[in-house]
Formats: sequence, structure tokens, C-alpha cells
Amino acid sequence: MRQSRVLGISGLAILLSATPALRAQNDLDQRIDKEVPSLLSTYKHLHENPELSMQEKETSALLAGELRKLGYEVTDHFGVYASTKQQAYGIVAVLKNGAGPTVMVRTELDALPVEEKTGVPYASHVKAKRTDGTEVSVMHACGHDLHMTVFLGTAKMLVDLRNQWKGTVILIGQPAEEVVGGAKAMLQDGLYEKFPKPDYVLALHDSSVVPAGKVAWLPGPALAGADSVDITVRGFGGHGAMPHLTKDPIVVASEIVVALQTIASREQNPFDPIVVTVGSFHAGTKHNIIPDEAHLQLTVRTLSPQTREKVLAAIARVTNGIAAAAGIPVERAPIIQVSADNAPVTSNDPKLALRVFAALTGELGKDNVLPGDPIMASEDFSEFGLAGHKPPYVMFWLGATDPQKLEDSKEKGTRIPGLHSGEFVPVPEPAIRTGVRAMTATVLDLMKK
Repeated sequence: MRQSRVLGISGLAILLSATPALRAQNDLDQRIDKEVPSLLSTYKHLHENPELSMQEKETSALLAGELRKLGYEVTDHFGVYASTKQQAYGIVAVLKNGAGPTVMVRTELDALPVEEKTGVPYASHVKAKRTDGTEVSVMHACGHDLHMTVFLGTAKMLVDLRNQWKGTVILIGQPAEEVVGGAKAMLQDGLYEKFPKPDYVLALHDSSVVPAGKVAWLPGPALAGADSVDITVRGFGGHGAMPHLTKDPIVVASEIVVALQTIASREQNPFDPIVVTVGSFHAGTKHNIIPDEAHLQLTVRTLSPQTREKVLAAIARVTNGIAAAAGIPVERAPIIQVSADNAPVTSNDPKLALRVFAALTGELGKDNVLPGDPIMASEDFSEFGLAGHKPPYVMFWLGATDPQKLEDSKEKGTRIPGLHSGEFVPVPEPAIRTGVRAMTATVLDLMKK
């Protein structure tokens, strides 16, 4: 009897101690419930009106306006692209709430040159001109519309719940993520000199392989580093009927395409994944003319600086070796160019990742926080953690796909459209609701009184 009483008192003590946290969680849920209709309307507007990288004028204005209404100190048109000196459409919004840590949350503003094929009522029918003058269809095929909606929902929650945190919140609307230039444009324009320096930097990214209503996290590498490589294979052209009088660059380039795949399959440790993809092969003008040159465009993905250097060196060795074996003289050796606009690896800070995991689990429950996997896609979020005082950063995955469709995919092999597909569309309401809960709870945990 006595033992039973002790356990009962102990259980009551635990319940009472948990009450403030439960009350705060219920408060957050109720506040988000009230905002969901408005957030869904914003999401559909953003999805229906996408803008290409470096052209995010209306998107930036919409977000800046909403943040000003909430009481943030907003600076827009922030950032300058080094290559063109063009003003960027970046946004920096600051909300101060006494002494405490500074937390920065980032979203992206831009969409992709993809034709939408989802069939949803709010589908994009936008067409725009790229910098080269070509007209393309435009779509939020990477979920940046979802990210921005969660971003605005989080901004509202942090204003409403400012009695629960102390410090400074900095919200970043980053342009030109899809062309890997917006983060640098904002940093080089003095982001860490003109505004408070963040102690932590956070972002989320939607995932087509995580169910809507759940999130996923991981410490260490989350996204690969990316390099663009251009190879010009030079030979000696001539008549297609007399190939023995030429050095055919198409044949040499074809051998290079095949041989490059052996870097991953025969040179690289399979537990350190890489990707070497030839995405473009251009050569020739007519059936019976062997050209002087063939052009290859590659994307290269790696998970560490050391692996990157090794893979780029292997590409040069393979390319030059095949050209030499074909009898192409040194003065006509291939030209290999690695773009300076590379994206570094996004590697989550391990200590901060554990804190984020604890906050996510506390808010969503352990069943809704999954172990994440690194992916070989890339972006420039990590630039915010590599510049200035190099603050720790974490990106976590936000589930965006119908859970039943994911189950069907596992059981029956049905196809799930992924990011950058014209058929990709998130399940908006549960994804938005979960995203706002997850990001708000994480910021509150890092800034709790």
C-alpha cells in the first residue's frame, strides 16, 4: 500500500512538472490551427505565381510585406551578385526580444524552369524569359513555395509567443538558390557585418521520401557538394566517309562518357558515395561531317573536400588519357573547366543536430521524427555556416508526400514523383502544419528563457 502511494505521488509530480510544456505545445497547436487557412491561401498563391532565380521581385515583395505587418525590421533588395553586379531580391527581417542568443532561419525564394504537370487547381501556368532570352515554363518543383509558407507561419508564431523566448530572430529570404548564387550575394553584401551575427542557423527542406506529417533529421553530411565541369574534346574534322583522315572527337568523347562511370564503380570506396553524370553531349552539324570538337557538360557530387579533389583529378586523368590513346596530339588535348560557382557540402553540426532532434521529438513525438539519410542533391545553404564567424547550422527534412502513396510505392513499386519533376506536388496542409510546428519549436528551444 505504501509503495503504491509513493508511486502515485511520483507520477503526479511528473505530470505536474510536464504541464507547462504540454500547455505550451497545446497553445502552439491552437495558434497554428487558426493560421492554417491563411497559410494555405498563401501557399497556393506562391505555387501559382513562381519566379525564376534572380527574378524574384514579386515573391520578395510579398514576403517582405508580410514580415513588416508582423512587426519585423525588414531590409529588402539585399545582396549583390558578384559576376553581374545585379542587385538581389534578398530579405533580412530582424525581431529583437531582449538579451539572448541570435537564431537565423532561412528560406529560398526562387522556382525552376520546369513545366508543371500536376493538374492541381492552383498549378502554375507562368512562362518567363531566362537571361539568354529563351522562354521557359516556371514551377515551384523543389518546394520553395512550401518552405516560404512555413517560414511565414513560423514568423507569426514567434511574434505571438515572444513571452516564451529571449534574444534576436533573423529571418532570411534567400534568392537564387537554384543557381547557387543567392547565399554568396547576401554574405558578400555584408550580411554578417550589417546585422546581428547568428549563434545558430536553421533551415528545412521538403522531401518526397518522408511522409507528410513527419520530419527527418541527421548529423553530419546532409547534402552533397556540387561541381559543374565542362569538357571540350578536340580532334580533327573531315568527311564522314573518310574517317581515317580525321581524329573523330565524337568517338573520343563517347569513350570518355563511358570511362567516367568507372570512377564511381572502380575507384571510389562504395561507403563514400559520389556521382559523376554527363548531362549534355553536343557535337556536329550534319550527317556526313566529322566535327573538330565535341562538348560534354558534367555534374559532380561529393560528400567531402578530399573526395572532391580526388574525383576532379580522376576526371582530368581519364579524359586526357583517352584522348592521348586516340592519337590526339598534346596541343589538341581536351580543355577541362571546373566552374567557380560550386556548392559546398551541407554538413549539419553534430551538437546542434542533437539539440534540434530533441526539440523536434518534444514537439512532434518520437514516432514523427525519423532518421534521415544524406542525399546527393546540392544547394548553397552551407555558405551561411562557412562565412564570417562560421556559426553552426542544421537543415532537416520536412515530409511532403502522401503517406499512403509512399506505402504503395514500397509495396507495389509505384512511382513517386521527386523534386525537380513537373509532377511533384506536396500535400500542403499536413506539411505546412508540421513545418511550422517543427521550426517554431526548434527556435523556441534554442532561445528559451
